[in-house]
Formats: sequence, structure tokens, C-alpha cells
Amino acid sequence: MARYTESVCKQCRRAQEKLFLKGDRCYSAKCPLSPNHKKNITPGQHGKPAGAKMSDYGTQLREKQKVKQAYGIMEKQFHHYYEMAMVKRGVTGETLLQYLERRLDNVVYRLGFASSRKEARQLVTHSHFTVNGKKVNIPSYLTKAGDEIAVKSKSRKSPKFVTLAETAAGKTIPSYLSLDVEKMTGKVVNLPSRADIDLPIDERLIVELYSK
Repeated sequence: MARYTESVCKQCRRAQEKLFLKGDRCYSAKCPLSPNHKKNITPGQHGKPAGAKMSDYGTQLREKQKVKQAYGIMEKQFHHYYEMAMVKRGVTGETLLQYLERRLDNVVYRLGFASSRKEARQLVTHSHFTVNGKKVNIPSYLTKAGDEIAVKSKSRKSPKFVTLAETAAGKTIPSYLSLDVEKMTGKVVNLPSRADIDLPIDERLIVELYSK
């Protein structure tokens, strides 16, 4: 399976926006986009030339890349989500983001059971979670309203999840989710709305790109 192997910090530098790909590091002074950080420039030998203007196509492409990188998915799967959104009634761009937000690895991350979406994907793949009492190890599994996500009973006592439970208690979760830290369970109360997605995304540019 294809996967991204370069430094994820380079992705944020290229977008010149924080995509929160490395968990707690993104909130520290070690983040390359922190003020006065020596790497706070776009990738390349000399960074992006001052005053360089990006074309409309370049702007649209960069927006698509940002979303793919933020949710940790490749082009083929991303385009599949777009095709699903295009045939569903509603605003295509918002529906696309809703599909991405409903992914199990994203829900696990949003509940605070992982420090990043990448870590969430790994934990899901290693069968640490159940959905409605059944083991699910597919990161792309699309959750729906009413689904209950829980850390497997065998995993709850591990040092990793004990630490995650402690940090999850202090995190703010989206309104479409509910969390019971003591039981290490979460619930999808309803489908995510556009207001629940706090990433710096202009989904209209993505729709314009694919519409060409």
C-alpha cells in the first residue's frame, strides 16, 4: 500500500499552515511554524521566492493536498470520497469533509484516544478499538450517528492508554461526539457539521479543481 514517507513537518511548511500532524509537538516551540524557528520557510533550497504568486490551479491543488495530508490519505481514496460526495444530496465540499471526519481513525483522534491521526490509524490497525462492541481494525471505516467507539478492555490498562486517558480528559472534543473518560468510550452523537471541522480548509477550491 502506498504511503507518505517524507517528514510530515515538511507538509506543514509547504502549506505554511499547521496541519497538526505530529500531536503535541505541533503545540510546542519545536514546531517549524513556530515564530523565529529556523525552518519556518517553505521546503526547497531557498524556500519560496519573495513575492511569488501562485496560479489559480496551484491554489486549488494546494488546498486539496492540505486536506489529504491532514487526514493522512492518498489520492485514489480521496478521489473516491469526492465521487461519493458528488452523488449525494447537499453541498459537495461539505459532504466530502463530512466523509473524512467520519473515518474511524479521525474519530479516535478527535476523542483524544491518540495524539495525532497517524497514531490513531496505527492504533486502529492494531485492533485496540471496538465499534458497537465489535472489533474494527479498518481506519477508513465510516462511523455513523449512534455508533459507540471504545478502547478494548485488554488495552485499557496498558501505559499507553492510561496516559492517553489522562490527556483526553483535558481536551475539547467536537460537538458531534461525546466522551466517557472513565469507561474509555466515545459516541457519535450525530453526523459532523461544517462548523465541527476546525482545519483551515476552503473546500470550494477542491470542488473547483475536480470540476475542471
